Amino acid sequence: MKRLLLGLVVGLLIGGVAAVYFLGRPRFGSLPGTPLRPPDANTSNAANVTVAIDEKFFDALLGTIFQQLGSPQLKLGQMQSPSPMQPAMFQSGCSNVVILNQQSGDVKTSVRFTGGKIVAPLAFTGSYGLVGKCVQFKGTARATVDLSFDQSKQTVYGELNVEEVNLEDVSPLISALVTAFVRQTIAAQVNPFEVLRVSQLALSLPIKQANGTLKAAIKDVRSEVQDGSLRLILTYDFSAEKTQSG
Repeated sequence: MKRLLLGLVVGLLIGGVAAVYFLGRPRFGSLPGTPLRPPDANTSNAANVTVAIDEKFFDALLGTIFQQLGSPQLKLGQMQSPSPMQPAMFQSGCSNVVILNQQSGDVKTSVRFTGGKIVAPLAFTGSYGLVGKCVQFKGTARATVDLSFDQSKQTVYGELNVEEVNLEDVSPLISALVTAFVRQTIAAQVNPFEVLRVSQLALSLPIKQANGTLKAAIKDVRSEVQDGSLRLILTYDFSAEKTQSG
């Protein structure tokens, strides 16, 4: 159970929001596997393990990150151009980063479970080189997280979708460009990310009294977002095999 909670935290939070500390090779494409569906009557009659996690857990975790590790930084990428030459309007010695902040005004960086969705309000500051100038910006964003399960890889994946970006005291033209840069960078460097490798929860138990082994693999994962909490329902597929006699 501890492994399950750890995987969920690392995936949803560190993989999606705080993963900006550990950005690696850009990754593109849609979510692998099948989107997680809500539980139904068949789910309730199956062999399940259910885990629930609430918003307070993420509040404490984020608070620790900001207080003990500092604000995460995300390196902004350039918009792709058909020409190998970088457009002159983007040439600058600017740092080109977005810094995730703990709070800006009424918006606090957090993870919220509401309206049937996983929502991540974000507060940030940053800079970007435009028209030979280093534009400093500050703003907030609203992102949602989609989940999927790839049974062949026994892995639950997540995708962070930035739906709204609001910049303060920035002209509409620059605002549109910076918004596009932020969204493209997240898509390229964060998505998709691993939420949980359910293979860690597979079972292989020797039953000496029956001269065999009981095995259990996860064949389906469902999710249910309630107000203030998230439930993951893992459905097991059991099998057994006799021990080969020598």
